[in-house]
Parts: sequence; structure tokens; C-alpha cells
Amino acid sequence: MDFHKRVLIAGTGKSGVNAGKLLLEKGAEIIFYDDNAALDVEKLLSQFKERKDIRVVLGDINDIILDDIGLMVISPGIPSDSDIANAVRERKIPIWSEIELAYQVGDGKLAAITGTNGKTTTTSLVGEIFSAHTSNSFTVGNIGIPYTEVVLKMNRESYTVAEVSSFQLETIVDFKPHVSAVLNVTPDHLDRHYTMENYASVKLDICRNQTEQDYLVLNYDDPVTRQMAEDERVKAKVIFFSRLHSIEEGICLKGETIVLREAGCETKVIDTKDLILLGAHNIENYMAGIAVAYYMGVPLKDIIDVLKTFKGVEHRIEFVREVNGVTYYNDSKGTNPDAAIKAVQAMNRKTVLIGGGYDKGVAFDEWIQSFGGKVKKLVLLGQTARMIADTAKKLGFENVVIVDTLEEAVGVCAKEAAPGEAVLLSPACASWGMFNNYEQRGNMFKEYVNKLGA
Repeated sequence: MDFHKRVLIAGTGKSGVNAGKLLLEKGAEIIFYDDNAALDVEKLLSQFKERKDIRVVLGDINDIILDDIGLMVISPGIPSDSDIANAVRERKIPIWSEIELAYQVGDGKLAAITGTNGKTTTTSLVGEIFSAHTSNSFTVGNIGIPYTEVVLKMNRESYTVAEVSSFQLETIVDFKPHVSAVLNVTPDHLDRHYTMENYASVKLDICRNQTEQDYLVLNYDDPVTRQMAEDERVKAKVIFFSRLHSIEEGICLKGETIVLREAGCETKVIDTKDLILLGAHNIENYMAGIAVAYYMGVPLKDIIDVLKTFKGVEHRIEFVREVNGVTYYNDSKGTNPDAAIKAVQAMNRKTVLIGGGYDKGVAFDEWIQSFGGKVKKLVLLGQTARMIADTAKKLGFENVVIVDTLEEAVGVCAKEAAPGEAVLLSPACASWGMFNNYEQRGNMFKEYVNKLGA
């Protein structure tokens, strides 16, 4: 790809900034565009050593600028059907995601993981396996480090695992992992993708460019991902994993043991009692991680060594502390009902639950129905608080309180939870509107919990 041209970068967040730095390194001139006319331009430009090849356009953008670009790199927060994207597309100018840009520049063996839930934990696990296998490894994507930030450090011998979102997959062109994985597909981001069919289709685009020499890891227990194996876009060899079924080929449970079945042979991987993370959903994350790493060429022994020590990721059913006999867990990464259901299921005691946040257009009935006799009280905040409260009441769960702030929610929980019980932040909603991201929400929760009893 010839980067000696003018490139428009739509979006000025972390993804856009790192894409800009990479493009400048490759000799391009860049134009940052943001529809926020009040954006702090000096703060944006202060992130760059040199400014001579950078221009910033805020608010409206004119035809003269659009007619003078050869490529647009779009940040994941900007819909692919936005006005700016449509205007660029009408001019038949390529639109790339940040992961497409990095792929065009990068080298080495690539694994990519997507799914509604579990992708951060699974990507982190695979990243630790790669790191144990070789010092020449990278863990990138939504997990925290933009792909473009480290891509110039990669070479032919590198092992990279990328966590990718449906937003990023909307604008891939040649992006092709050697091993891809779709962990599950449940309702999420329907405000962006409109229908479950669209959402699932975008997820499967992760394998669009794979060939018969590549691998696609799918969850046999999820009806949506199981059906993906029959899609005409799938050219890669499909590897299933299953917690609930005994499958002939792939990764599955045999009693309490995870086994690998391949070419008629069965190999024990690990007993579940030797794993640190709790919950059925984490068994699935372990199995997916095993499959991805194994088919990327990592020896099984190296994989097993990491499985025994892997402690998971921050903000995913993360133990915070015990206060007055009450155990506090941070599951801020539970940004949709299905993820929050798994967190509730992982609790082994009566629980006071904090939920609510940004409205992504999903229903909360199944989440409420999952409470059983486990959830003692539901503390709600954010845009969806009243909607969730009404849903809970409709389903017969009336022990609900609505608060204005997360700090207030922690205070209510501290009063309601008795010794031997738990407090769980698992919002079932995105953080936007009240917080910059789920990490900030989780960190603030931990801060408030750590102040209890101080």
C-alpha cells in the first residue's frame, strides 16, 4: 500500500491518534476530522512530535477536502453508515478500520478473537500463552493496546493476538488471521447494527479472507456460532469447542477434564479443578483459548503451563476486597445482559447487584429471570435504570432501588449486604454517558469500595 498520500482519520480518540502516528511514520499526510467543533486541538496535536503533516478539521467538512484524500481510516465509535462515511464511500475512496491499517503494515502470525462476551478474557489468555512461548509476541486490539501502536515492532516470526469488535470488522478489506474465533453471539450493539442477523454477519466477517490453510474456532454450544460453520463465507477449517456436548473433533469436556480430539485421537489437556477462574463461561473461554493457541502452533505443554496460572483480567468478576464479611466483585466488563447473567451465575452466595447504564437497545428480561433466589437486591443507575426497574417489577422482582451515582450505589450495597453475602457490579449496560469507558467505571467502583470502613 502506498501511504504517500493524504489520509483522512475520522475520530480523534486513542485509535485515531495511533493510526495517525503510524501513517506519519509511513510518509502520509493526515487530516483529523471530528464533528465536535469544540474539540481541544492543541491537546490533540500535543500527542505528536511533528505537526507539519497534520491538519485538523472540526464540525463540518467540505467537498474540497474529501476530493483530495486517497483513504479514510475510521474510528470504531463512528458508524460505517454515518454521513462522513457515506460521503467518502460515494467517492469510491477506501475506508479502513484501524485493524485493517495495522494488518496492511504488520507481519508475522496473527490470531483474532471476537464475540459478544469473553473475548477480553480469551484474548488475554492467548496473549499470555504466546508470551510464554516466545518473547516476540503482541496482544493488541480492544484489550487496551491499539494494533497500530506496536505493529512496526512486528516481524515474520512474531505471534500476535488481536481482540476485535464488530465495529472494527465493519471496515476490514484484506484483514486475514491465520486463526480466528467467534466465541458467541448474543444481543448487543443493536443500536448500531439494528438486527441480530446484521450483528452476527459482521462478527463472521472475521474469517472473510481466510483460506483452507487457516482455522476458524467456533462455539458449538451457541446456536448462532454453530450455524456459522455452514456459511458460504467460511473457507477455513472449522474447529469447534463445547462445554455441553461430546464432539468428535475439537475441544470439549469429558467429565471434569478438558480434552483435545483430533484425527481420531484424544489428548487430555487439563482438569477443571486445576483452573483458577470460576464459572461455566470461563471454562468456555479456556477451551477457546486452547484451540486458538494450539492451531497457531503453540505446543500443548506450553499451553497447559499457562492455563494453571492464568488469573483472568481486570473488571471481569474481579475480586476487590472483603469488608465486614461482605465480598465485593467488579464486573464492569459486563456491558450487556448475557455477560451480566454469567456473572450472576458465577456468584456462590446471596448477592446485592449494581446494574444500569447506557441504553444499547437490548432487553433485560433474561437477566432479571437469571436472578433466581440469588440476587437479594438490585441497585440501578444510569439511562436504563427506570426501564430495568419496570422490567424487574413486571417479572415479579420488586426489591429495587434507583440511585443517581455509583458512589451512592456502593453505599446502599454496603448497608444492604450481610456478612457472608456479596456485592457485584455487573451493569448489563455500557458505561457511556456517566463514564468514559467500562475501565473508568470499574476503577471508580474499586475506589469507592476501598473507602468503605476507612
